[in-house]
Amino acid sequence: MIYRYLSSKSFLLVVTLLMSANFLFAQDLAEGKELFRANCATCHNKNMKSDMTGPALGGVEERWADYPKSDLYAWVKGSQAMIQAGHPRATELWAQWKPNIMQNFGNLSDAQIDNILAYVDEIYVNGPPKPPGGNPDTSTVGVAANQGSNSLLYIVLAAILGLLALVLARIISNLNTLAQANGTGGVATQKSIVEILTSKGVVAFALFALIVGGGYTTVNNAITLGRQQGYTPDQPIKFSHAQHAGIQKIDCQYCHDGARRSKHSVIPAANTCMNCHKAVKVGSTYGTAEISKIYASIGYDPKADKYIENYDQLPQEDIEKIYKGWIVDQFVQSDDAKARFKGAKLAEMAEKEAVKQWTGIVSSLTNEQKKTVQGPIEWTRIHNLPDHVYFNHAQHVSVGKVECQTCHGKIEEMEVVGQYAPLSMGWCVNCHRETEVKFADNPYYDSFEKYHAEMKDGSRDKVTVEDIGGLECQKCHY
Repeated sequence: MIYRYLSSKSFLLVVTLLMSANFLFAQDLAEGKELFRANCATCHNKNMKSDMTGPALGGVEERWADYPKSDLYAWVKGSQAMIQAGHPRATELWAQWKPNIMQNFGNLSDAQIDNILAYVDEIYVNGPPKPPGGNPDTSTVGVAANQGSNSLLYIVLAAILGLLALVLARIISNLNTLAQANGTGGVATQKSIVEILTSKGVVAFALFALIVGGGYTTVNNAITLGRQQGYTPDQPIKFSHAQHAGIQKIDCQYCHDGARRSKHSVIPAANTCMNCHKAVKVGSTYGTAEISKIYASIGYDPKADKYIENYDQLPQEDIEKIYKGWIVDQFVQSDDAKARFKGAKLAEMAEKEAVKQWTGIVSSLTNEQKKTVQGPIEWTRIHNLPDHVYFNHAQHVSVGKVECQTCHGKIEEMEVVGQYAPLSMGWCVNCHRETEVKFADNPYYDSFEKYHAEMKDGSRDKVTVEDIGGLECQKCHY
């Protein structure tokens, strides 16, 4: 009787439910971690101490200590509503972080928010878990190459569960054998491990697990496709936006002139660079090293102050002589070099510098497909939306009057440009829900007569992008 009960489906179901309940109730931090990754990690740094798109979350409960806990819950679920209501802490955060809009998480329960806060506090106090033999992982969230992976943990858990399933299958087989022997009075044949593993039930379960695991992996990979927030690749030329857009105050649309009139913002051609660098031939940071790459790509002789005829047909040896000669001249004329070196030593160091810079020119302007330095500079693309997503720069820049910094961050402070925003569907949708349409003095929106009338009579205080069809699927997925 005991054997039959232990092998019964009811008993196994009770054991499974008890194990599941125990697992769920013991995993508050684990749930908080998963919820943080799914909802918060696109905008908040996972080390909980450094700002990113949003503020560092470490110590957030202390910063809200002057207000009821319900206010913090309300902030997470609907920040803009609290800002419009004039909540002191909400308006303070908005003044500090606008125009970055926090996404509303009305789907989260108070208990789930508590689990997220518990996980935040755990990481803030104790730091991220250390990888084997290394320092704590303090990389920025969103960089696919640096994200911590739980693959090993999942593999270990799968192996343990598989072993337990095998043991249970063996126990059940033995119990069934004993039950059969007791019932018939004869000698029952005990199934081997191979027979158990190849039984219909085990094979069906394995196929089910494979389908679920494959589906989970496929969906996760599809969701993260092109999501590379924080991606900051090295470029062929060390172009500083902080120098050009920040110090020199060059307008973004001077170089990226497509942003105001086309779908793409466009990467400026070297001709655009030459508008300034025909005059500015020595950089403040790298001297001739980076500017010479522009000259070599387009075929400009800075020494003779003219473009080289038939440059695309010129042998590389002749090109090397032109630019090495100019680099040597600039080096020996520089006040710094003349102060450090004298006579033959100055000439020797100038030649070494020319060889070094020419090597940099060749490595930056050539690759396996492009064998010569002549031709366009092949910049590394940073922002890359999936092919099924339509985005129009002109619609946002010229019509919507959206500032470049809204999506690209404080570009005027970046030495090396990286992807600032997550560019996820949820991020875009939330922006369309919260962003007010700039109706004033904007003839593009004259056709929305109803909204203009409602704004005028006071029955409507704002019009969002959502109100004018900004959430229609075909707007972005035509």
